[in-house]
Amino acid sequence: MSASETAAPNIEAVKNYLLDLQDRICDGLSAIDGKAFSEDSWQRGPGERLAGGGRTRVLEFGNVIEKGGVNFSHVSGESLPASATAHRPELAGRSFQALGVSLVIHPSNPYAPTSHANVRFFVAEADGAEPVWWFGGGFDLTPYYGFEEDCVHWHQTAKAACEPFGDEIYPRFKSWCDDYFYLKHRDEQRGIGGLFFDDWQAGSFEQAFALMRSVGDGYLPAYEPILARRKDTPFGEREREFQLIRRGRYVEFNLVWDRGTLFGLQSGGRTESILMSLPAAVSWRYEHQPEPGSVESRLLSDFLTPKDWVSA
Repeated sequence: MSASETAAPNIEAVKNYLLDLQDRICDGLSAIDGKAFSEDSWQRGPGERLAGGGRTRVLEFGNVIEKGGVNFSHVSGESLPASATAHRPELAGRSFQALGVSLVIHPSNPYAPTSHANVRFFVAEADGAEPVWWFGGGFDLTPYYGFEEDCVHWHQTAKAACEPFGDEIYPRFKSWCDDYFYLKHRDEQRGIGGLFFDDWQAGSFEQAFALMRSVGDGYLPAYEPILARRKDTPFGEREREFQLIRRGRYVEFNLVWDRGTLFGLQSGGRTESILMSLPAAVSWRYEHQPEPGSVESRLLSDFLTPKDWVSA
């Protein structure tokens, strides 16, 4: 293995990139909404399980965005929760640092899809041992009313972010995303997918860091045109009701299956920041099924099924 592959990871470079990414995403979304994100800078106190802090930025009841959060965090701890060591037993007994930007945007208009993105870095260290590190992240789209042109654009942008790193990366990360954002208890996809990767340490630190940056930088070009195109579409009570019911599926995934949510809560993370991903309004109806042949039923039959959107 070359010296560049064994060099210690540059945590400060990752942190600087993530802070800048948070700024750029908030600026871009605020320009569409017309309202700025509020900022809550926080720091872990003495005696808490985790050290460190972050910047939680939230936009609620804006002109376009009903609830949106773009979070940066950099935390550390002396040991990992059981959920992490069960996944990676070699991490037991190591101290760790975790850095990331995570965001969820829930627009007001039912025709504008919810979007999620996350890029993160993790490193675990022990005296006398090489650090164990990896990157992770991705972005995915959850429409309530499907539009093929939106799906094609989303996936074309995702593919473009992956292309500099090899032809095999986009198909691999797309499939990974389809598999991960799946509600097993509903036998449903959460949305139309996008990219997802985790425990990524292929090549050198610089190579893996470049891939993470490309994915993070791809989110705004993927989402901004879709949000701008759908934000002013006329809608009524029927569309709003369906949006709230489908948001329930989003909540179910985040609270039941999402590894990041579970890691944050089990490691003593900041609850308000972890749960900022939840929408401001949501609804559950017993055994709700869209009317057969309706545009709502097309969401399930034509869009919430993994497919090759790039070639659609």
